[in-house]
Amino acid sequence: MQCVLAVLPCTFAKEHHDATLDPALAGSAQSVHTSTMTLKNAALLAVIGTVLVTVLLVWDFIFSLLNVMRGLIPAVTLFSSIIYAFGALTVAVFFFVFHKAQR
Repeated sequence: MQCVLAVLPCTFAKEHHDATLDPALAGSAQSVHTSTMTLKNAALLAVIGTVLVTVLLVWDFIFSLLNVMRGLIPAVTLFSSIIYAFGALTVAVFFFVFHKAQR
């Protein structure tokens, strides 16, 4: 009996599929659910977010640099701090150029 029950749900689901239970998908580009969020707006939002993160990470780098100069933290911490700040800056520049390339 258990073997039969394992096979029945697959065949039952195929034979008795109710299309009214599935949510309808947008059929055309005119009925997009988020019509105000274009690719250019999404790129602008990404630019704003990455600029904020870049400012925060550059501030952290400057703060770490001052603490290294005071002798409060080891100099090796500057290495990771500059990598994070540079990475955030390059992502911000990428999103800025991507935003400018959109129509």
